[in-house]
Amino acid sequence: MNGLEEIQFDQRGLVPVIAQDATTNAVLTLAYANREAVEKTLMSGEAHYYSRSRAELWRKGATSGNTQRVVEVSLDCDGDALLYRVEPRGPACHTGEETCFFTTVEGEGIEGDGGEYDLGAMLNKLAATISQRHREMPEGSYTARLLGERTERVAQKVGEEAVEVVVAALAGERLAEEAADLVYHLLVLLEERGVGADQVARVLHDRHG
Repeated sequence: MNGLEEIQFDQRGLVPVIAQDATTNAVLTLAYANREAVEKTLMSGEAHYYSRSRAELWRKGATSGNTQRVVEVSLDCDGDALLYRVEPRGPACHTGEETCFFTTVEGEGIEGDGGEYDLGAMLNKLAATISQRHREMPEGSYTARLLGERTERVAQKVGEEAVEVVVAALAGERLAEEAADLVYHLLVLLEERGVGADQVARVLHDRHG
């Protein structure tokens, strides 16, 4: 297996593994893997780790159903850490949070970037949620119901929301709320047509970056 022999496992036979969402680039979790876990990951395409507390190999989602499809495995420059780029099916954290890194540690020298109100982070999170709804199509989900309709209907919703934005702008009220509705339905349309938000970001970068 290409690169497997280059991995520097520690004295316990383990190597730290960072799992990163391949769509949003969000860091999901830090876990550990032994040689067998890495081999099973490379062979199956599903994330496998080694539990230090239980002293056993485990496949992510074996009991919870929140699996991680691995699309790329990278080894760091020192050979002693791995990066799994994954397509998560459900939350990464056992608490139900999408990422294990949801607790902010504050400090005087750390300037926040807007936290939960950061537009870029929110768009990435929303696009990932819409993509997950598309894969799973859960009953009772408005997003899933919308994605199950024809492209014409989803496009129509975008048009309706765009009109609402214009009306709100002219009226001088509820502009943020209507803009949020428009962005959401636009992301649903992109998902339905198979156009990733990263493709839109690439076009914007080429034009304005």
